[in-house]
Amino acid sequence: MMPAGQSQSLIERLPTVRGRYTASADLAKITWFRVGGPADVTFRPLDRDDLVTFLKGRPSDVPVTVIGVGSNLLVRDGGVPGVVIRLGRGFVDIRAEGDEVVSGAAALDLNVARAALDARLTGLEFLSGIPGTIGGAVRMNAGAFGGELSDVLISAEAVDGQGHVHQLTPADLHLTYRHSELPEDWIVTSARLKGHPGDAAAIGARMDEIRATREDSQPVRVRTGGSTFKNPKAPEATGRKAWQLIDAAGCRGLTRGGAMVSEKHCNFLINTGTATAADIEALGEEVRRRVFQNSGVVLEWEIQRIGVPAAGALEPVATEAP
Repeated sequence: MMPAGQSQSLIERLPTVRGRYTASADLAKITWFRVGGPADVTFRPLDRDDLVTFLKGRPSDVPVTVIGVGSNLLVRDGGVPGVVIRLGRGFVDIRAEGDEVVSGAAALDLNVARAALDARLTGLEFLSGIPGTIGGAVRMNAGAFGGELSDVLISAEAVDGQGHVHQLTPADLHLTYRHSELPEDWIVTSARLKGHPGDAAAIGARMDEIRATREDSQPVRVRTGGSTFKNPKAPEATGRKAWQLIDAAGCRGLTRGGAMVSEKHCNFLINTGTATAADIEALGEEVRRRVFQNSGVVLEWEIQRIGVPAAGALEPVATEAP
């Protein structure tokens, strides 16, 4: 990571924008784990045109990383080189158009579900159980409680790494379980979702049910990053979900430094208060190792991990299939 003075020098190399650059920004404050090092520079574009201006004018040697609200994110302790883009107020508008909901990429999934409720549209209730933004939901085909984004996505708008705007269909994105083929340097800016006319009381009741289920079964009031691993499709899993494989491998309550596998739902890792990002990632890799040793299943990370380890720290050894 750059010292503060060099981060300021990086800003001087970046294009003039209407949004805000911040040098040496503390990313730990905005991630749900509350761990990780700083970004060299963060950029909060004012709107899509401002984002386009930045991407067209940025030096080609400056890496760019996009983050949402930090709910399903682990920032390594050494921080994130280059520019971290975080979409803000210019990307949170939500509006209903007939049976459709159009949402900015930075809008919270929960707020989109609430907007659908206000418009008496059903089919989007599952979004109320996903802690993140619509942009992230498009990129990873997020899902929960019997629904996923591919079920409701009509189209998405994205800006590529050179600042060109694209309109994308679900077929363009090749959405599969917790995955899309959206190029890494493309940034989702908005999405159009399909609903169906419904009864407001029934829609609200379903959202209340989802909220209650989450609170009963997941550690929602602690420092966590949500579901840690994808549910595996490998034959060796024999239909078992990630938490079942983790539990069977004896990992419930397992600790590493200040990190712990949740006792309540063992597909969640928790920062008990003193964890580093290295603790959390190393614990995750130990869980993967034990699950593979016990069942032959290689769990895939669902949490996005970005940045570099702290100076002098060793990266966790990843578990791979033989």
